[in-house]
Order: sequence, then structure tokens, then C-alpha cells
Amino acid sequence: MTSPPSREVWDVELHPHRTPVFVYAAAFLIAATHIVVGLLLKIRSSGVIFQTSDQVAMAILGLVIAGVVLLFARPRLRVGPAGLSVRNLLGYRLVPWAEVVGVSFPAGSRWARIDLPDDEYIPVMANPGRR
Repeated sequence: MTSPPSREVWDVELHPHRTPVFVYAAAFLIAATHIVVGLLLKIRSSGVIFQTSDQVAMAILGLVIAGVVLLFARPRLRVGPAGLSVRNLLGYRLVPWAEVVGVSFPAGSRWARIDLPDDEYIPVMANPGRR
């Protein structure tokens, strides 16, 4: 069994350039908003009785949502002698060159994809974008 290739083996590494900036900003705003709203829940009476646990839950919910949003900063595509390494939101896959049929960007698609045998494909969310 071979271990995953190290960083030095990759010829090219692609990842979105602008997406992480927006993702980090959105995650920060979501977390900050939930924390502030959680702190303000007991300021005025609105007819509903909020407990301290409601305030804590609101802050934790904001942090969980922000963590999920941060997953959009993960995508990456690496190209090297071992093949194509794709890391999307939740998964990682190394596709050896022998399995790659092609790389395409179908019209109307949001992301490029690696075409595999038997009409299968892997989406590549790490499009570097237009410059």
C-alpha cells in the first residue's frame, strides 16, 4: 500500500482565489450576528421568556453554521505524476492517470469535472476562476 504523495510531488495546485475571502467574511458575519442576537435576547421583554441556555444555543448555532460555510474554502485540485488529486467540500480522492478519461467543463455547469470510465465523473470545485 502506498502512502499519499507529499507536497513536493505535485506539479500544479489549483484552488479558488476569491472564494475563500467571501467564505471567511460570510462565516465571520454569521457567527458574529448569532452571538450578538444571542446576547440581546434578554434585553427587552417581547412576551417570550428567554433563558441563558437560549442565548448560548443561539451562539453555538451561529458557530456551527459558520463552520459549515467554511467548508467552501477547502476545494483544491492537484496535478502530478500520481494523477489528479481532488479535494471538495467533504471528500478527497486521488484519481490515477489510468482512470482519467478527460477533464471537461460542460456548458451550463458550475464546475469542471474529471471524466471517468463508464460515464462517471468527479466534480472539481477548485476552478481558479477567470482573471
